[in-house]
Amino acid sequence: MPELVVLAEQLLAPVPGGTGRYTAELLRALARTTPEGWTVSSVVARHADTGPARIDGVGGPRVLPLPPRALIACWQAGVPLWPGGTAVHAPTPLAPPRAGRGRTLSVTVHDTVPWTHPETLTPRGVRWHRTMIARAARRADALVVPTEAVAGELAGYVQPAARVRVAGHGVTELPSPVPVDVPARYVLALGTIEPRKGIDVLVEAMSMLSGSSAAPDVPLLLVGQPGWGGLDPHALARRHGLPEGRVRVLGRLPDAELASVLRGASVLAAPSRAEGFGLPVLEAMAAGVPVVHSDAPALAEVAGGAGRMVPRGDAAALATALGEVLSSEKLAAGLAAAGRARAAEFTWRRAAEAVWELHLGVR
Repeated sequence: MPELVVLAEQLLAPVPGGTGRYTAELLRALARTTPEGWTVSSVVARHADTGPARIDGVGGPRVLPLPPRALIACWQAGVPLWPGGTAVHAPTPLAPPRAGRGRTLSVTVHDTVPWTHPETLTPRGVRWHRTMIARAARRADALVVPTEAVAGELAGYVQPAARVRVAGHGVTELPSPVPVDVPARYVLALGTIEPRKGIDVLVEAMSMLSGSSAAPDVPLLLVGQPGWGGLDPHALARRHGLPEGRVRVLGRLPDAELASVLRGASVLAAPSRAEGFGLPVLEAMAAGVPVVHSDAPALAEVAGGAGRMVPRGDAAALATALGEVLSSEKLAAGLAAAGRARAAEFTWRRAAEAVWELHLGVR
């Protein structure tokens, strides 16, 4: 019986981030859309605890004989260690070097940040991503990208011999919310706390709001784990003269608490310098939360005009847009309605069907 094996290593990463959410949701959707005669399973490197990689309806995870760093080095060096199965989908550039006869390989490339914004990654990370993405473009049977923006940018840096398929992400069905101690009104930002996300610009914009009449006391809540770059939101707040408590870091939240914090937000801010998709934008829109986002091409594509867009890196423009949403119930309601309609166009089922089509088409 043919088997699709999905690399679930990102579910065990110290900071799973958006690619962790993508991996988990795609696995669930692949299980729900499995063609007759196929099975779906997952595989991970050797870990002491593989529990977080278990997904209902998905076999495994099977455990490879190498620990994470050794597996990464092995595949980067081109060692043809096949993780099993008739077909393999890699939800990140961590993928075997090639498929081999009778097998198929697809790889998701989430963004072109290693080329467009290398300063937002470690030098080692830049080299690794460029190497793995370029090789996948040459040797994989297919590449999956989340937006037309990424597809267009990618063509400027690699020459894909593989078939490229644009397949957007979907909206995660969060559980019923549980109470969380948050203010009545707040600006929310979701995602890994790192330079690429524009948190420095957002904190500066909040300091400008403090001096305005629009929303002088509305705090900023940051939900997400610290990533690379050593960004300290509290230090940024002090630097810009914000009083204690105006910037709160909630860390990574369980989904039930995330649902509560997300639905209670007055506005979601997404000031990223670069993105491949922008799941927080989509999730906020699905929850009926108005969105203010940067003009990063992928965010503009995903929002589809349903959010307020401001230039990247422009704190003053961001402050103005946030202030307008916070001070106008009519504007906020209009953005919320437009966002719900836009979010309804994205489903994880469509993303899974795109992966299946790639492998079935090759076979």
